Amino acid sequence: MNENFNNLETTARKSAVIQERMSLVSSHMYKQFLEYQQSNANTAVLFDKMVEDMVLTVEHLKQSFTTRGIPSENIYYEYDKQRHIALLNILWHSISFVCNMKDKPKALHREKEAPLFTGRIIAIKGTCPELANGYNDETEQKLLDMEVASLYIPADKSAKAILKIRHLGNQEFYINQMEAPREFLLKVIETICGGGNYHKEGSRVTISI
Repeated sequence: MNENFNNLETTARKSAVIQERMSLVSSHMYKQFLEYQQSNANTAVLFDKMVEDMVLTVEHLKQSFTTRGIPSENIYYEYDKQRHIALLNILWHSISFVCNMKDKPKALHREKEAPLFTGRIIAIKGTCPELANGYNDETEQKLLDMEVASLYIPADKSAKAILKIRHLGNQEFYINQMEAPREFLLKVIETICGGGNYHKEGSRVTISI
Protein backbone atom coordinates (compact mmCIF):
# COMPACT_ATOMS: atom_id res chain seq x y z
CA MET A 1 0.00 0.00 0.00
CA ASN A 2 2.84 2.38 0.90
CA GLU A 3 4.42 1.53 -2.44
CA ASN A 4 1.23 2.48 -4.28
CA PHE A 5 1.02 5.71 -2.31
CA ASN A 6 4.63 6.55 -3.16
CA ASN A 7 3.97 5.83 -6.82
CA LEU A 8 0.96 8.14 -6.77
CA GLU A 9 2.97 10.86 -5.05
CA THR A 10 5.81 10.49 -7.59
CA THR A 11 3.36 10.64 -10.48
CA ALA A 12 1.71 13.75 -9.00
CA ARG A 13 5.08 15.49 -8.67
CA LYS A 14 6.02 14.60 -12.24
CA SER A 15 2.68 15.87 -13.47
CA ALA A 16 3.10 19.15 -11.57
CA VAL A 17 6.61 19.67 -13.00
CA ILE A 18 5.44 18.90 -16.54
CA GLN A 19 2.43 21.20 -16.17
CA GLU A 20 4.56 24.07 -14.88
CA ARG A 21 7.21 23.73 -17.59
CA MET A 22 4.73 23.29 -20.42
CA SER A 23 2.72 26.24 -19.18
CA LEU A 24 5.81 28.41 -19.64
CA VAL A 25 6.37 26.99 -23.13
CA SER A 26 2.76 27.50 -24.20
CA SER A 27 2.76 31.08 -22.86
CA HIS A 28 5.94 31.82 -24.81
CA MET A 29 4.58 30.29 -28.02
CA TYR A 30 1.21 32.00 -27.60
CA LYS A 31 2.96 35.39 -27.46
CA GLN A 32 4.89 34.49 -30.62
CA PHE A 33 1.68 33.37 -32.31
CA LEU A 34 -0.08 36.66 -31.57
CA GLU A 35 2.88 38.67 -32.90
CA TYR A 36 3.02 36.41 -35.96
CA GLN A 37 -0.68 36.93 -36.71
CA GLN A 38 -0.57 40.69 -36.22
CA SER A 39 2.68 41.23 -38.15
CA ASN A 40 1.25 39.20 -41.04
CA ALA A 41 -1.89 41.35 -41.02
CA ASN A 42 0.16 44.58 -40.91
CA THR A 43 2.38 43.34 -43.74
CA ALA A 44 -0.60 42.54 -45.97
CA VAL A 45 -2.03 46.04 -45.41
CA LEU A 46 1.29 47.73 -46.15
CA PHE A 47 1.77 45.64 -49.28
CA ASP A 48 -1.62 46.78 -50.61
CA LYS A 49 -0.69 50.40 -49.86
CA MET A 50 2.62 49.94 -51.68
CA VAL A 51 0.74 48.72 -54.76
CA GLU A 52 -1.48 51.81 -54.59
CA ASP A 53 1.68 53.94 -54.63
CA MET A 54 2.93 51.79 -57.52
CA VAL A 55 -0.10 52.82 -59.58
CA LEU A 56 0.72 56.51 -59.06
CA THR A 57 4.40 55.87 -59.77
CA VAL A 58 3.63 54.19 -63.10
CA GLU A 59 1.31 57.03 -64.12
CA HIS A 60 3.95 59.65 -63.32
CA LEU A 61 6.72 57.73 -65.12
CA LYS A 62 4.57 57.27 -68.22
CA GLN A 63 3.87 61.02 -68.36
CA SER A 64 7.50 61.88 -67.70
CA PHE A 65 8.92 59.63 -70.43
CA THR A 66 6.17 60.50 -72.94
CA THR A 67 7.02 64.20 -72.68
CA ARG A 68 10.61 63.22 -73.50
CA GLY A 69 9.51 61.36 -76.60
CA ILE A 70 10.16 57.89 -75.18
CA PRO A 71 7.48 55.20 -75.69
CA SER A 72 5.88 54.18 -72.40
CA GLU A 73 4.51 50.72 -73.32
CA ASN A 74 7.18 49.06 -71.20
CA ILE A 75 6.19 50.97 -68.08
CA TYR A 76 3.54 49.01 -66.21
CA TYR A 77 2.76 47.01 -63.09
CA GLU A 78 1.06 43.69 -62.36
CA TYR A 79 -0.41 42.58 -59.05
CA ASP A 80 -1.32 39.07 -57.98
CA LYS A 81 -3.24 39.87 -54.80
CA GLN A 82 -3.90 36.24 -53.94
CA ARG A 83 -0.20 35.33 -53.93
CA HIS A 84 0.98 38.75 -52.69
CA ILE A 85 3.33 39.33 -55.62
CA ALA A 86 3.73 42.60 -57.54
CA LEU A 87 5.82 43.24 -60.66
CA LEU A 88 6.95 46.71 -61.71
CA ASN A 89 8.47 47.18 -65.15
CA ILE A 90 10.26 50.42 -66.01
CA LEU A 91 11.60 50.26 -69.59
CA TRP A 92 14.43 47.67 -69.38
CA HIS A 93 14.20 47.18 -65.62
CA SER A 94 11.94 44.60 -63.96
CA ILE A 95 11.39 44.67 -60.19
CA SER A 96 9.46 42.06 -58.22
CA PHE A 97 8.00 42.59 -54.76
CA VAL A 98 7.04 39.55 -52.71
CA CYS A 99 5.08 39.65 -49.47
CA ASN A 100 6.28 36.80 -47.27
CA MET A 101 3.00 35.56 -45.81
CA LYS A 102 4.84 33.04 -43.70
CA ASP A 103 3.25 30.03 -42.03
CA LYS A 104 5.38 30.35 -38.89
CA PRO A 105 6.83 33.18 -36.78
CA LYS A 106 10.17 34.56 -37.94
CA ALA A 107 12.21 37.17 -36.14
CA LEU A 108 14.98 39.68 -36.68
CA HIS A 109 18.00 39.25 -34.44
CA ARG A 110 18.52 42.19 -32.07
CA GLU A 111 21.86 42.75 -30.38
CA LYS A 112 20.62 44.03 -27.02
CA GLU A 113 16.93 43.18 -27.12
CA ALA A 114 14.68 40.19 -27.59
CA PRO A 115 14.24 38.98 -31.20
CA LEU A 116 11.68 41.07 -33.08
CA PHE A 117 8.99 39.06 -34.84
CA THR A 118 8.02 40.71 -38.12
CA GLY A 119 6.49 40.25 -41.51
CA ARG A 120 8.68 40.88 -44.55
CA ILE A 121 8.41 42.33 -48.04
CA ILE A 122 11.29 41.35 -50.31
CA ALA A 123 12.28 43.30 -53.41
CA ILE A 124 14.30 41.56 -56.14
CA LYS A 125 15.75 42.72 -59.43
CA GLY A 126 14.06 40.80 -62.24
CA THR A 127 11.53 38.02 -61.91
CA CYS A 128 11.61 34.67 -60.14
CA PRO A 129 9.86 31.85 -62.09
CA GLU A 130 9.89 29.68 -58.96
CA LEU A 131 7.23 31.94 -57.46
CA ALA A 132 4.71 30.33 -59.79
CA ASN A 133 4.67 27.42 -57.34
CA GLY A 134 4.04 29.67 -54.34
CA TYR A 135 6.26 30.89 -51.55
CA ASN A 136 8.19 28.19 -49.70
CA ASP A 137 11.58 27.60 -48.09
CA GLU A 138 13.22 26.74 -51.43
CA THR A 139 11.77 29.82 -53.10
CA GLU A 140 12.88 31.97 -50.17
CA GLN A 141 16.52 31.00 -50.68
CA LYS A 142 16.24 31.82 -54.38
CA LEU A 143 14.74 35.21 -53.54
CA LEU A 144 17.47 35.98 -51.03
CA ASP A 145 20.09 35.34 -53.71
CA MET A 146 18.35 37.99 -55.85
CA GLU A 147 17.36 40.35 -53.02
CA VAL A 148 17.86 44.09 -53.42
CA ALA A 149 16.14 45.18 -50.20
CA SER A 150 13.67 44.01 -47.56
CA LEU A 151 11.10 45.78 -45.44
CA TYR A 152 10.36 44.24 -42.04
CA ILE A 153 7.02 45.06 -40.43
CA PRO A 154 6.49 44.46 -36.68
CA ALA A 155 3.24 43.49 -34.98
CA ASP A 156 2.95 46.81 -33.14
CA LYS A 157 1.45 49.32 -35.58
CA SER A 158 3.05 52.19 -33.69
CA ALA A 159 6.53 50.65 -34.02
CA LYS A 160 8.67 51.66 -36.98
CA ALA A 161 9.22 49.38 -39.95
CA ILE A 162 12.82 48.43 -40.72
CA LEU A 163 14.30 48.86 -44.19
CA LYS A 164 17.47 46.94 -45.05
CA ILE A 165 19.31 47.43 -48.35
CA ARG A 166 21.60 44.61 -49.32
CA HIS A 167 24.40 46.57 -51.02
CA LEU A 168 24.66 48.85 -47.97
CA GLY A 169 25.68 45.93 -45.78
CA ASN A 170 22.17 45.46 -44.41
CA GLN A 171 22.30 48.78 -42.58
CA GLU A 172 18.93 49.41 -40.93
CA PHE A 173 16.70 52.40 -41.65
CA TYR A 174 13.67 52.99 -39.43
CA ILE A 175 10.50 54.30 -41.09
CA ASN A 176 7.06 55.13 -39.76
CA GLN A 177 4.67 52.38 -40.90
CA MET A 178 2.39 54.95 -42.56
CA GLU A 179 5.24 56.10 -44.81
CA ALA A 180 7.04 52.77 -45.15
CA PRO A 181 5.22 51.43 -48.29
CA ARG A 182 5.99 54.55 -50.32
CA GLU A 183 9.56 54.96 -49.05
CA PHE A 184 10.37 51.29 -49.63
CA LEU A 185 9.01 51.40 -53.19
CA LEU A 186 10.87 54.61 -54.07
CA LYS A 187 14.15 53.51 -52.51
CA VAL A 188 14.09 50.20 -54.41
CA ILE A 189 13.34 52.00 -57.71
CA GLU A 190 16.13 54.50 -57.08
CA THR A 191 18.56 51.71 -56.20
CA ILE A 192 17.83 49.59 -59.28
CA CYS A 193 17.13 52.26 -61.91
CA GLY A 194 19.96 54.45 -60.66
CA GLY A 195 22.39 51.76 -61.73
CA GLY A 196 23.04 50.24 -65.13
CA ASN A 197 23.75 47.05 -67.02
CA TYR A 198 27.24 46.22 -68.20
CA HIS A 199 28.21 44.50 -71.44
CA LYS A 200 29.39 40.96 -70.89
CA GLU A 201 33.03 40.43 -71.74
CA GLY A 202 35.19 37.38 -72.08
CA SER A 203 38.36 36.80 -70.09
CA ARG A 204 40.97 39.42 -70.74
CA VAL A 205 44.08 37.93 -72.36
CA THR A 206 47.38 39.75 -72.65
CA ILE A 207 48.78 39.41 -76.16
CA SER A 208 52.49 39.85 -76.70
CA ILE A 209 53.49 41.76 -79.81
